[in-house]
Amino acid sequence: MDYDAMDGLEDIGPRVTVRQALRDRADFILENIDLSFANSLRRTLLAEVPTMAIDLVEVQVNTSSLADEFIAHRLGLVPLNSKNVDDVSYTRDCEYCEQYCEHCSVTLDLHARCTGDEIMKVYARDLVVAEPRPNEWVGTPVITDSLGLGSVICKLRQNQEIRMKCVAKKGIAKEHAKWAPTSAVGFEYDPHNKLKHLDYWYEEDPEKEWPKSGNAAWEEAPQEGEAFDYAAQPSKFYFDVESVGNLEPDAVVLQGIKVLQQKLALVIQELSGDDRNGDVDGFGGPRSPDGMQGGDYGMDQGYTTPFGNTGGQTMYGGGTTPFGATPYG
Repeated sequence: MDYDAMDGLEDIGPRVTVRQALRDRADFILENIDLSFANSLRRTLLAEVPTMAIDLVEVQVNTSSLADEFIAHRLGLVPLNSKNVDDVSYTRDCEYCEQYCEHCSVTLDLHARCTGDEIMKVYARDLVVAEPRPNEWVGTPVITDSLGLGSVICKLRQNQEIRMKCVAKKGIAKEHAKWAPTSAVGFEYDPHNKLKHLDYWYEEDPEKEWPKSGNAAWEEAPQEGEAFDYAAQPSKFYFDVESVGNLEPDAVVLQGIKVLQQKLALVIQELSGDDRNGDVDGFGGPRSPDGMQGGDYGMDQGYTTPFGNTGGQTMYGGGTTPFGATPYG
């Protein structure tokens, strides 16, 4: 697209200026919108863009020094490719299963055993994706280091072994941080503080103690003695989106806008009295894998043991200790 040809057009709607676009970062300016919309987009990028993450771990063998729950938690934080995540159904909406299947999840197998004298490290690269899956991308561990190893999951000594079946599901960061598409979203407006939305605390000189950010170069500085404009409103916002790797930063922004559209459509639907089961144009909006309405939400803590227990149970059954009662009665 020829962006230079657009310079002469009148600003009649939102305008985006991309300042930097990298593999894991996008820096852009969003103009001609109000503060509420810009902040809504920021919050959506942080917490409501759906991604894939390991949600269930079936522990078959674990003789490492780490507890089952500890490893399950670390596995949940391994970034997984979420390209075309719309091809994956939410578990509670899946028509083919009650817990997980190839339509609403991706299965990864982890098996490692240390046979030497040196300490062995288990990496994200050791997670093997099982077929079939919704598409060729979702569920693959994200590996960005030069050695192609990925995140460290655990360490094993001689004769120690782990064997686990991991089930990745679709979810959002509002439910758990492991589904977060971004590690950070930088957000700033009015870098010169013309609107006086910030009241700087300072000892001697606020100009020296609170240096301006790089965004200040994109706006005119206030003139000395300039009258305060009580009717002024912010309309230029600076975003710096940093992805964790499961989605490209531009895809994160596009998905965030899509989620906002779905949420606004739901509001319009409710106000208009339309009762299509809360589904607008086939989109139900982002939700957690198990949902928070109905079902047994919160019952499964995301791991199982060879003894057949699920959730927070122990090998002795329920939440009890070998002595038959919990320490807290």
